[in-house]
Amino acid sequence: MSAQPKITQDPLYQLLREGKIEEFNKSKAAGGVCDLTHCDFRNLNLQNLEANGLDFTGGYFRQTDLRGVDLSNAKMEGASINGARISGVYFPKELSAGEIKLSIEHGTRMRYSKI
Repeated sequence: MSAQPKITQDPLYQLLREGKIEEFNKSKAAGGVCDLTHCDFRNLNLQNLEANGLDFTGGYFRQTDLRGVDLSNAKMEGASINGARISGVYFPKELSAGEIKLSIEHGTRMRYSKI
C-alpha cells in the first residue's frame, strides 16, 4: 500500500498550497527546487503552473484545477487525479487515455506505458 499524500513545509510547495502560482513559477525559473513527490495537491487551483521538469510522482490531485497546465514534461507516474479539472491539460506521452480516464473516474494511480 502506498503512503498517504504528504504536506511538506518546503517553501516552494507551500507557495502552491497558498495559490501563489506566479511566485512559484518565478522561484522555479530562478533555480529554486523542491521535492513534490507524493505531495497532497487536493482541491488546489494550479492553473498557469509552469510544470516543465517537475516531478509529481505519486502526487494526489483529487479535485485539483489543472486546466490548461502543460504536464508533457512533468513526471506523473503513480499520481491520482480523481475528479480533477483537466480541460486543456497536455499529459505526458507515456500516459494512455485509458490510464487518465481510470484515474479521473476512479482515482487509480496512473501507470506509464512502455513506449
